[in-house]
Amino acid sequence: MASAVEIESRGVAVAGGRLAFARLGTGGPDVVAVHGITSSSRAWLAVARALAGRATLNAVDLRGRGASRALPGPYGMATHTADLAVVLDALGLERAVLAGHSLGAYVVSRFAVEHSDRVRALVLVDGGLAIPGTEGVDPQQFADAFLGPALARLKLQFSSVADYTDWWGRHPALTDALAAGVVEHEDLEAYAAYDLVGEPPELRPAVSEDSVRADVLALVDTGYAHRLTVPAQLLCAPRGLLDEPSPMQPLEAALAWAAEDPARRSATLIEGVNHYTLTLGRVGAAAVADAIAAAAGS
Repeated sequence: MASAVEIESRGVAVAGGRLAFARLGTGGPDVVAVHGITSSSRAWLAVARALAGRATLNAVDLRGRGASRALPGPYGMATHTADLAVVLDALGLERAVLAGHSLGAYVVSRFAVEHSDRVRALVLVDGGLAIPGTEGVDPQQFADAFLGPALARLKLQFSSVADYTDWWGRHPALTDALAAGVVEHEDLEAYAAYDLVGEPPELRPAVSEDSVRADVLALVDTGYAHRLTVPAQLLCAPRGLLDEPSPMQPLEAALAWAAEDPARRSATLIEGVNHYTLTLGRVGAAAVADAIAAAAGS
């Protein structure tokens, strides 16, 4: 059984209401972490455990997700950037290490371009660069195709937390990892429980579809990572969102990005993980935690 991660729920006033974030773990410098497009702060539990006091993760719930689900629009990257600045202010961080997984990598990249004086370093986790297949494609067509499975999940109902946890356990990216003990069942259950609203037997995912539709277009606008002037490391998974051998961030592209500014950038392939288990699984979480600890200690 995995050791429990200490969770302290916090919030800060932003335009339209209160943005939630969670302090995960204790000890070490504060780092701000941003989750993926239909995720929440609880996606960072395994990483927080792997940090083991080397850094404290302040994991944000983006607008329309988790405990920030009631925040109104406008959604999108400009709003996330403004919200992130407020979080740094609330934490008293003049310059911070930021980590972002998937969509979160695009969020922190834009923040670092627009507020480079407030960023010490970035850890980009399988995100930030162009996704294969998006070149020359109409952004809205890409959004519809990319969001298909995610939007289908948002329309489902579940009778209990256990029912939703079981649904996640059958996800192609997680089934084998759960069976092998690479992903902790307790982490998946905590993630599922946090993502549900309503009353049994009509529980549903908390994520706002409008927020997701607004944010998916950011996955096509990938120029920010190429404009970074702060230290940044990109960690890549060799397998994709459904555990298929089609990575979201191919290593060749990541290495080319790093070569644009080799003094400040690096790219690393984490073997044996997919897009989900890079943060949810023990091997991936350990690699992400090491990168965050190194950035926070530099």
